[in-house]
Amino acid sequence: MRKRAAVLCGTAVVVAGCVTAVPAQARTQTAGAAQAAVTWKKCATSDYPTLQCASVKVPLDYRDPRGKQITLALSRVPHTARTSQGPLLVNPGGPGGSGLTLAGFVASSLPKSVAAQYDVIGFDPRGVGDSKPALDCKPGHFNPVRPDSVPATPAVEKANLERVRSFARACGTKYASLLPHINTLNAVRDMDSIRRALGAGKINYFGYSYGTYLGAVYAKLYPERVRRLVLDSVVDPTGVWYGDNLRQDYAFNDRHRALMAWIAKYDSTYHLGTDPARVEAKWYAMRAALARKPAGGKVGAAELEDTFIPGGYYNGYWPYLAEAFAAYVNDKKADPLVEAYENFAAVDASGDNGYSVYTAVQCRDAAWPRDWDRWRRDNWAVYSKAPFMAWNNAWYNAPCAFWPTGSLRPVNVANAKLPPVLLFQATDDAATPYEGGVTVHRLLARSSLVVEQGGGNHGITLSGNTCLDTHLAKYLADGTVPRGRGEVDAVCRKLPDPKPLSSAKAAHPAHGSTLHGLLGFRG
Repeated sequence: MRKRAAVLCGTAVVVAGCVTAVPAQARTQTAGAAQAAVTWKKCATSDYPTLQCASVKVPLDYRDPRGKQITLALSRVPHTARTSQGPLLVNPGGPGGSGLTLAGFVASSLPKSVAAQYDVIGFDPRGVGDSKPALDCKPGHFNPVRPDSVPATPAVEKANLERVRSFARACGTKYASLLPHINTLNAVRDMDSIRRALGAGKINYFGYSYGTYLGAVYAKLYPERVRRLVLDSVVDPTGVWYGDNLRQDYAFNDRHRALMAWIAKYDSTYHLGTDPARVEAKWYAMRAALARKPAGGKVGAAELEDTFIPGGYYNGYWPYLAEAFAAYVNDKKADPLVEAYENFAAVDASGDNGYSVYTAVQCRDAAWPRDWDRWRRDNWAVYSKAPFMAWNNAWYNAPCAFWPTGSLRPVNVANAKLPPVLLFQATDDAATPYEGGVTVHRLLARSSLVVEQGGGNHGITLSGNTCLDTHLAKYLADGTVPRGRGEVDAVCRKLPDPKPLSSAKAAHPAHGSTLHGLLGFRG
């Protein structure tokens, strides 16, 4: 997750030594895993009336396929065409994101003639949501008001360190037998167990965000079982996970400044000034005030950051964030800010589960520094140039400095054995910066990269851009991919930025598009 490229054709370098070959045990066969046929039952919703649900059993430890079993929750929208192109597994990212509802969304968002050819399969990865057991290391870990994320004093740093150590200890105590088996490699093995349970020789796969890494690792382990592969908003696999998170901070800072510039553009609505730098200064002044006196007893400095971070994922949230910002600064009203926090940042039981799996996977997948002095140096260096999310992101990932399990080695996803692969990437994506898409394009020999020029959203297909969605539909229909001569195979123009809310809409805040609600944040 590197800082975004300054220009579309900037060079991305694969850092030597950042990745390794697939471990010898990674291709452990799934013999005995998920052999029973899947039994589907109706679980329709008003939005997705044909949705079905099921579950499969898989080994907790694939080295012991007849040992302890765990349950994976599945969903399906079945194909309706006379002939089928097989299962299309979908994943929203995370790690820790539930994919059950995403199946319904993807099936209903693709052109009907394309969706009809696939069994669209959602799944909750091990530990997530309706899969059993589901992790919840420490309920209420994000309850407000947390210590200020910026450790400006030894006391604040100590308070934050105790929070993350306590979370890591709780996970280790509660899930000692599970944590060694919650990681990307096992999630990939689970995907292949799902394939076998569905009776499919090959799978099609469509993943967003972390789901792109999941798909790339699956393709590395099982290239002969990949039929079509779509990766949207691509993780840089050469930086998993410590380096990716540090570099991500710069891109989020840029995206936050884009929001400040958008607010300045609409000074007649928000009355926060026409100079983006002065608008940004008012935002940081608001942050300082909330550190002293949290709004509504809920929104302190850390919670304010949590509330505005989603704006880095999706600009559809900008009008709601801007209104809350303006109400607090101009009218001394705290309620809109509290409402924005509750809409965009408050963590419920599902969020506790997602974060537990997020840490379990990221902390296990790769080595993290165990020396806190290293974290302190690195994050202060980032903060000096990109303060918006630097320390907030550091504490989000800091349990990995104290994680109770050892780490695996990242997978080198380089692959020359795949059929054509389709990648989508926005140039100004903050969560998975542009270089990640370029890097994976180079690592996957037969991939094509479609770029949304100037786009800053995370998760860009099936979100209203007809140009992008046309490439996606053609590929899923018959395998057609664009072929260019440079590092990019096709370019689509970004969608327009949003407009301020009308007074009528302002009374009914929304969470943005359905897709971005499903993808969530931090993934």
